[in-house]
Amino acid sequence: MSARPINLIVVDDHQLVRAGLRQTLGGERDLCIRLECQSGREALDGLRHHPCDVLLLDISLPDMSGLEVLAKVRQHHERTAVLVISGFPETQFGINVLRAGASGYVCKTVDSSELLRAVRTVARGHRYLGPDLADLLVSGLDGPGDGPRHSALSEREFQVFCRLAKGDAPGEIARQLGLSAKTISTYRSRILEKMRFRSNADLTTYALQNELISN
Repeated sequence: MSARPINLIVVDDHQLVRAGLRQTLGGERDLCIRLECQSGREALDGLRHHPCDVLLLDISLPDMSGLEVLAKVRQHHERTAVLVISGFPETQFGINVLRAGASGYVCKTVDSSELLRAVRTVARGHRYLGPDLADLLVSGLDGPGDGPRHSALSEREFQVFCRLAKGDAPGEIARQLGLSAKTISTYRSRILEKMRFRSNADLTTYALQNELISN
C-alpha cells in the first residue's frame, strides 16, 4: 500500500512562479498540489476548505504580507508546515521568518532538488535551513552588520514593528496582541533604538522598502 502523498498549497501572485513550482513539484509522485492561490486572503480561505501538509508561501503578496498570513496560519492551522519562498536572500528575512513560526525559508533561486528537499523536510515535521541561514543562526548575529536591521528584533518586537509600520495605533495593537498600551509603548521604544530610527514614519518607509508590509 503506497503512502499518502504530501498535500501542498502554493501561494504566489506571479503566474510564472506558480507555473515553475507546478512543474517542479507536480512531477513528483509523493507530492500533490491541491490548490494555487494569488493572495493572502485567498490562501487563508483555501486552507479552511483544503487542509494541507505544507503551505508554500511567498513573502510578498498584493493584499497582505506573507508574514501576516504566516501568523494567521500558525494561529488556526497548527498542523500545516509553512515553507516561505522569496526572491530575497535568506540573510534578509530568514531569521524573522523562523521566529514567526515558519518551518523553513528558501530563496526562489535555489535549484529544484533543493526545493524538493526543503518541502519533504518540513513535511516530516523538521525545520529546513539553507546554508546561509544556518551560518547566521550559528553565528548568533553577533556583529552589527551581520543582518538587516529587523533581524535584531525578537518575535514579539517584530510583530509590534509590523503593526506600527502599517499605521496601527498603540491601543489597537495592544488589543490585537492582548497587551497593555504601556507595554506597546515600551516595545516601540526598544524597536526604534534597535533599528536606529527616530519615528514611526521611518519604520513604515523601511518596512515598505523591504516588502515587510503591503503598500
